Amino acid sequence: MAISNILAAPVGVIGAGAAGLITAHTLVQDGFQNVQVLTRDEHAGGVWARERMYPGLVINSVHGDFRYSPLPMPPSVMPGKRMTGEELQAYMEQFAESFLKDNIRYGTEVRKIRRDEVTGLWFVDVLNKKRGTHETLIYSRLVVCTGGCSNPSIPETLTVESARKAGFRGLVMHSSEFAQHAENLVNMSQHSGNDFNVVVAGSGKSAQDVCVFLASRGIPVTMVFENADAVVALPWALPDWVRKSRLTSIMSPYMDLNTKLEHFLHSTWLGSKIIHGVWHAFKAVSYRTLKIPSDSPLRRSPQIYWTLRAQEEAIYREDGFYAYVNAGKIKLAAPARVMGYGDDGESIVLSDGRKLRADAAVYATGFRSSWTNLFDERTEKSLGLIRQRYDPPETDEWASFSGLRSPPEQQSEVAGAPIYRGIVPARNIAQRDFAINGAIFSANNGYTFEVTSHWISSYFLGDPMRLPSSTEEALAETARSAAWMRKRYPGMLDKFSESYTSVIVAWSWPQAMDNLLDDMGLRTQRSGGNWLTWPFKVVSVDELKGLKLERKTIREST
Repeated sequence: MAISNILAAPVGVIGAGAAGLITAHTLVQDGFQNVQVLTRDEHAGGVWARERMYPGLVINSVHGDFRYSPLPMPPSVMPGKRMTGEELQAYMEQFAESFLKDNIRYGTEVRKIRRDEVTGLWFVDVLNKKRGTHETLIYSRLVVCTGGCSNPSIPETLTVESARKAGFRGLVMHSSEFAQHAENLVNMSQHSGNDFNVVVAGSGKSAQDVCVFLASRGIPVTMVFENADAVVALPWALPDWVRKSRLTSIMSPYMDLNTKLEHFLHSTWLGSKIIHGVWHAFKAVSYRTLKIPSDSPLRRSPQIYWTLRAQEEAIYREDGFYAYVNAGKIKLAAPARVMGYGDDGESIVLSDGRKLRADAAVYATGFRSSWTNLFDERTEKSLGLIRQRYDPPETDEWASFSGLRSPPEQQSEVAGAPIYRGIVPARNIAQRDFAINGAIFSANNGYTFEVTSHWISSYFLGDPMRLPSSTEEALAETARSAAWMRKRYPGMLDKFSESYTSVIVAWSWPQAMDNLLDDMGLRTQRSGGNWLTWPFKVVSVDELKGLKLERKTIREST
C-alpha cells in the first residue's frame, strides 16, 4: 500500500493514559492524518486522570519516569526526587492540551472491538457516556493502550453485592474508586465519633496511599495483608547516575547478555555473589531507613531481586506511610486475609478468626486484564490474546545464569498471551494493523512507552524493520520470552494480568528498549559513554527527540 494511503487511513487509539497519549502524538507527528483517541474519562491521564486523584497520592517511581521528550516536566514539590499524583495528572493534561487537543474523544467508553475478516477494518462499538447513545467507529489500524490498572478486581466473597447479602452496612469499594468516596469518608468520620474505622485490604502502593490519606486526617485505619511488598529506600535520594543510568539495569539479568560486564555479573559464581549481595544490602538498608522493627509484619516481604511487587519509597518521609505506621496511626493486621463479613453487619472477618469493626472496606486487590470482554470471541481468537500455559522447554537456555539457580518459588506454567515484544500479537505479525502499548512491565514507563510508540508507527508505516518472517517464528520468539519470564520472575505471572505483563523487563528496561531501537535500525545505547563510564551515563527521554527524523531517513533511503 502506498504510504499516502496509509497516512490517510483512520487510526484508533484506545486509552488516554501515559501510553495512549505518546502513541497518538508519535502517529500524528509521523503524518497520520486521522488519529482518534478514545477514553471513557473526562480528562486525560488514565490511572492518573483527575477523576482518580486525591491528596497524598504519590507515584511509585522517581520524578521523570513518566516524562515524554516533547514536553519538559516541572520540578516536583516533593523531596527525594518523588512526584505526587496530582503533579503527574497536571503533566498529562498539559501534554494532551498541547499536542492532542483535537484528537481525543472524552467520555467515550469502548464496549466491543471486532475486525471484519473480509475488509480487515476494525469496528469499535462505543457508548457516549454523556448522551447515553451508542455508535460504531471504523478504523484501518488500532492501538490498544488500556494498560493493566483499569479493570478493578475484588474477590467474589468481598464484592459490594456479597457485602449487602451479608448485611454489612459499611461502604465497600476498590482502591481505584477511593477518590470518589474520600470526601464522604472524611465527613462520616467527623460525625461518627471515636469508634469510626476503615479496613484496607492489601499492602501495595494503592493500599499505602489510601491509609496515609486517612491517617493524615485522624481517621483510624487498619491495613490487612498476608505479605508486604518489597521496598527500596535509602537515607538519601539516589543520584541520577545510579537510579537513572544503566547501573541498576545491569544488576538485573536480561535474557540476552550483550556486554562483558553483564556476562561476568550473571554467568559467574563471583558475579552472582556480587549481584545478590547488592540486592540483599538494598533490602537491609531499606528496613533501617524506614525504621521498620525487626518483628514488624512489613518485613514479610520478598527479595527485591526476584519480585515485581516492589515499592520505591526513595527516602523516609515524616508524612509517609512508614512514619504513620511507626507512630501507631496506621494499624497492621498481618499476616491475615479478609475472608468475608460478620453477621453483626459491622465487622470484617479475617483468616485468623479475628473480626475488625469497619465502617468502610477498601480493597486494594489488584486488577483483571483490561482486555477481558473487550474483543468479540472471533477477534480475540484470531489475535491470540488468550493467556496460555507452556510446558517447560526441553533445554534451559539460561542454565549458565548463576544468579538464577536458587529461586524462592517454583516456576509457573502460566504465561501471558503470545505477544511479540509485548507489542504485536504473534498471530497477527504480518498484518501491520494492530498493536499494543502499555503492556510491557518496565521500571521506566516514559522511556518505554515512547520507544514503543515509534516502533508501532514504523510497523504501521511498513518501514524496514527486523521482524519475524512468519507467524511460526513470532510464536517461537514469544515462547522463548515466556520461558525467560517464568525463570526470571517465578510465580509473578500468576499475580499480574496479561495486559500488564505481556513482557516483563522491569529493571532491565534499557536493554529491552535497545532491542526495539535495533529492530528499527536505530542507534542503541544512546546515552553514550566509553568502556568505563557507560554504566553511569544517565538515560533520558531527551535522547529520543531525533527518532522521527532518523526513522524517516531510513524509510526514504530504502
